[in-house]
Amino acid sequence: MLSRYMLGALTARTGDEMSGPALLVTGLAITGSPVLASWLLAGLTVSSAAGGPLLGVLLDRARRPGRLLAYCLAGYAAGLLLLLAGLGRVPDAALIGLAVAVGLLGPAGGGGWTAQLPLVADPPRLARFTALDSMCYNAAALAGPALVGAAAAAGAGAAVLPLCAFLLLAALPAAWSLPSRTGGGPVAGTVRGLAGDVREGVGVIAGNLALRRATAGSMVSCAGLAMWTVTAPVLGDRLAGDSGLGALLLAVTAACGLATNGVLAAYGRGTRRWEAFLAGGTAVLGAGTALAAVADAFWLAVVAAAVAGVGEGPQLTALFAVRHREAPARLRGQVFTTGASLKITSYALGSALAGPLAAYSTGAALTVGAALQAAALAILLPRR
Repeated sequence: MLSRYMLGALTARTGDEMSGPALLVTGLAITGSPVLASWLLAGLTVSSAAGGPLLGVLLDRARRPGRLLAYCLAGYAAGLLLLLAGLGRVPDAALIGLAVAVGLLGPAGGGGWTAQLPLVADPPRLARFTALDSMCYNAAALAGPALVGAAAAAGAGAAVLPLCAFLLLAALPAAWSLPSRTGGGPVAGTVRGLAGDVREGVGVIAGNLALRRATAGSMVSCAGLAMWTVTAPVLGDRLAGDSGLGALLLAVTAACGLATNGVLAAYGRGTRRWEAFLAGGTAVLGAGTALAAVADAFWLAVVAAAVAGVGEGPQLTALFAVRHREAPARLRGQVFTTGASLKITSYALGSALAGPLAAYSTGAALTVGAALQAAALAILLPRR
């Protein structure tokens, strides 16, 4: 069951990671309008942030949450194909509205899926499997944009959205076969309104010190990570004369995060102090960003990217572990999807700030990114 879960998670998340770049590339190729392409991507992203808490409530209410995940993945895939069919044929406003509607289902492949890990992993092995689950995120972050870039470079840009939809649909059997919840009777909270359930889920995050600190720290850190992601292509152009090499820097970060999580999965199974890993990963991520800010040669930027990845991998694993440990079982879906939505919002804000800063100075943008990681570390460090 675990291998099926991991395969489904990797497939769904790769499709999810592809969806944004694929929509951007395809929209630009078909319509020739960078404005429309960027608005489609914005609509897809913003509504993903808004849809997380609601999806979390529905997952927590469902006796068979895997089947709900399957419906969401199928809807997301169908929505992407509808967007492809409508490009150049229907009004721009209708396309943007459709992108917003499709984006509401986006959290299914991320936090919604991770929240189901305790259904397939018993408590003694949850820490190790959490690291493996994080590796799926790292691998998807590496493979998704790479597939889009390779297809675009080969002149097959129109095929990336169908490929994205195919990957999402390929994960349906794994999602459908996830175990049902144990126990009889309706899931707790079913008789109350959705708004009340959402408030309770947010209240758990706000009222639990460990969850509150991890959520706030990860939000600030995610804004800092956006600085690195947006600035990397500009840095590649400045240091090596090729903005495409910036994608290599991001690939190095993802690959090092994947490798570090592999080590953590193999040797960190007895770990209990996940807060220390969360703070330590943030500190290393900040160090990598700061090194990139002063890099005056491309090889030094590659080293900085590797350092950032060594921090980012364990940071994500530790965040998931804290959520699994602290979230009540009946609210776990809400905790994961709400936390993911808050990170998406933070990432969007960081990206909006990073663009003008990177255009002015890569050093300034990366310095702000390092400062945000330092602020996140201050939030995550325990008080004495």
